[in-house]
Amino acid sequence: MANLSKLTQRNEFIAISGIAAAGILLAISKYSREQRRKNLRPEDRIEYFINEKKDTKRVKAHVNSKFFSQLKFLLGILVPKKFSAETALLVAIASSLILRSVSDIWMIQNATVIESAIITMNKPRFRTSLVKFLAAMPAIAVVNNVLKWSIGELKIRFRTNLSKYLFDQYLKGYTYYKMSNLDNRIANADQLLTTDIDKFCESTVDLYSNTCKPLLDVFIYIYQTTAAIGAKTPLIIMMYLMFSGAVLTHLRRPTGNLTIQEQKLEGEYRYVNSRLITNSEEVAFYQGNTREKLTIHASFNKLTAHLRKFLEFRVAMGVLDNLVAKYIATGIGFYAVSIPFFDKSNKLLTDNADGERLRHYYTFGRMLVKLAEAIGRLVLAGREMSRLAGFTQRMDELVKVLNELNSGKYVRTMVNNSISADMDIEVGKGIISFQDNIIKFDRVPLVTPNGDILVKELSFEVQSGTNVLVCGPNGCGKSSLFRILGELWPSWGGKVTKPPRGKLFYIPQRPYMTLGTLRDQIIYPHTYEEMKRRGKSDQDLYRFLDIVQLRLLVQQREKGLDSIEDWIDVLSGGEKQRIAMARLFYHHPQFAILDECTSAVSVDVEGSMYEYCREVGITLFTVSHRKSLWTHHEYFLRFDGRGSYEFGKIDVSNDQFGS
Repeated sequence: MANLSKLTQRNEFIAISGIAAAGILLAISKYSREQRRKNLRPEDRIEYFINEKKDTKRVKAHVNSKFFSQLKFLLGILVPKKFSAETALLVAIASSLILRSVSDIWMIQNATVIESAIITMNKPRFRTSLVKFLAAMPAIAVVNNVLKWSIGELKIRFRTNLSKYLFDQYLKGYTYYKMSNLDNRIANADQLLTTDIDKFCESTVDLYSNTCKPLLDVFIYIYQTTAAIGAKTPLIIMMYLMFSGAVLTHLRRPTGNLTIQEQKLEGEYRYVNSRLITNSEEVAFYQGNTREKLTIHASFNKLTAHLRKFLEFRVAMGVLDNLVAKYIATGIGFYAVSIPFFDKSNKLLTDNADGERLRHYYTFGRMLVKLAEAIGRLVLAGREMSRLAGFTQRMDELVKVLNELNSGKYVRTMVNNSISADMDIEVGKGIISFQDNIIKFDRVPLVTPNGDILVKELSFEVQSGTNVLVCGPNGCGKSSLFRILGELWPSWGGKVTKPPRGKLFYIPQRPYMTLGTLRDQIIYPHTYEEMKRRGKSDQDLYRFLDIVQLRLLVQQREKGLDSIEDWIDVLSGGEKQRIAMARLFYHHPQFAILDECTSAVSVDVEGSMYEYCREVGITLFTVSHRKSLWTHHEYFLRFDGRGSYEFGKIDVSNDQFGS
């Protein structure tokens, strides 16, 4: 009695200590949150609370019929064919799991035999059983590692298939441009296309492997125990764990939404850091490091606040998981296991010697424990499924947006809604027709993706061989004209007639330099094989470099055109612009749009480049205010920035652009 009293007091002490510890942890968590808010400087606090603004349109993710429908579609991408390497790996995982379950049963039975031999002091039986047990270990080790390899390989293949599919959609036409410039539903495509794909595939494979074996174990152990000691014991365990699983699954519903929010915040934090890298020169000129630090800290604070909230939720759910699916389940298991052993009518357990009865207890007891663990893992798989629901929602949203952008639909929050009153102007209402050697705008409105009307109706016609100088103040519509012409922006009305794609070339003020050789810079976006198929050779590239006076770039490098450098940093601004002009000569389009692309080039080199374009028949649309270029153009298109424009013939003797 004294020992029982001490044991009771000790259990009460442990329980009270546990409750007190939980209370202290909650108090510390609440205090730390308040302190973090109080310790923020005014600038940080303002930024912090701005970022904490709730997103009322946020899509929620739950384990429901919509989730299974989304997952079914994505699985069609992950496993493209009924008979494929992915299917073989799924079968290999299932087979390995079956062998692993069979191995578990065999180990339980043989381990019990060894223990029984020790208790009964049967040395010959002990030696035989031990040798048999050890002899099976290599095969079991192979099974376990084949399972690990199959799971790892399946994750890689799933990620490969999904990445290829999504990047095919993302890089189809101008979709990558539209997603970041026309559509504002997805802010951080890079996060979705890299980290989220990886986590979705990992979560999918883990869910498959973590549910197949428990399901198999449940079937095997129920069959084994029911055949030996009746159905009552496994039925009690199943009923309890299924009930507890339903309760825990309901409580875990916020996991999907928290996962979505976590990935969005990770993407935002990644974005603000990449912005600093991309715009480091401008930030340095403005000495904006302090302001950028505040922005990065604000994004990081928002992320860590959410991660901490998610951590607290997971810890709280972990306590319930352990309590309901582990500890209470163990007690229920002991009770269920005891039923047949206290049943005097059960001949299998009562008519044997103590050693055999103990062996039966260990065998069936362990099977019932394994059954409880299997059902417990199925219950806990609901946690992984809730997390998978979050990633599935993210992937489904990306697929939906990509499909809509590829079909010409985009969604954007309009800043100016005044255009809704004008029935003649509507996004996508314009007509684009293709015809060689002509560019014609017939009553085409210049409208930004936000709905701002820059020019109500623009009409002009340019035939091949007629160069046009485009000018006007910033924000007047020059870039909008070229974006509509290049089909980057949708047309809101009228009719645009232009050459087919590939016969219209664009060179910006800051030309893009790709990764690769010097040759790759000139022939971009073609590959070396495409260059040869077009009948071009390195001698042609040397000739283009001579025209732009950059032959020295080849002569200074040992590998010549095969030299690989970080060309964005190696080349000066003027050299990049001249490389871009050599790129234009290589592609030889019908029309070229030159957007201040010779601003860092000397007048004499600029003149020779324009003369070459005229010689080979490349018609130019040039955005520039240099008077030296007037002689290379026949017509001008001038915007006044107030919605009006003028198209006419250039009179070199008159200072038409002086004002």
